[in-house]
Formats: sequence, structure tokens, C-alpha cells
Amino acid sequence: MTRSPDIEISFAVNDPNLDEDEQAKITTQLLRELRELDEVEKVDRTEDINPELGSKPGFATLIGWLSVTVNPKNLKGLLGFLGDRLKDKPITITVKVGDQEAKLEAKSRQELQEAEKIALNLIEAFKDKS
Repeated sequence: MTRSPDIEISFAVNDPNLDEDEQAKITTQLLRELRELDEVEKVDRTEDINPELGSKPGFATLIGWLSVTVNPKNLKGLLGFLGDRLKDKPITITVKVGDQEAKLEAKSRQELQEAEKIALNLIEAFKDKS
């Protein structure tokens, strides 16, 4: 039986009413809390894959973005955690399984659950390709 691949989720609060300092504060608090969760395999700030010309490679991160690696069995717990912490703030999410990814916006816990469905569909597609 093929083991399900880990799911990579990158997300940011996408609230136009927040400035960069407020986004950074929310991100720092979430980073601390996510590192304490047993459900999370790995969490860190999201690296900028297209840094500005002249910036040092490996040091560029996207303000307000976090990347989390989670096992599929812990996905529901992670999304529930995010829904509780971020309440009705708009969130931009990228879900990646293997080489496939999907992007979505969520403004409620119900819309956040859509990320779970997308991730499970990506896992099935990954298994079909293996």
C-alpha cells in the first residue's frame, strides 16, 4: 500500500485593512502556536521564490506567509486550528501535494474546509500517478 504524501499548505491573512506590521505580528504568533502542535510536521515562514534583484538568496521571505507540512490524517485538525485562530479574516491558501497544487481564498471556516477537499483530491491524483 502506498503511503499518502505529506501535504504542504502555504497561507497568509489577506486582509487589506492590515498593514505589514500587523500581518507580521499575526504570522509570528501563528508560527509560535503551530510549532507547538503535534499535528504539524514542519512549519516556517514562506520563502520568496522570486526575490527582488539584489537581495540575498535564502533570506527572502514573504511577509505574512507561513508554510506548513502536515500528514493527511492531521489535515482536518490543522484547518480547524486555522479556522479558530483566524475567524472571519480572509485567507489566501496554496495546497500542494507532490507536484500538483491548487490555490484558493477562504473567508470562513466553511470555505476553509474546501481546502481539505482539494487536498484529498490532490492526494488521490498523486496516488493514481504513482
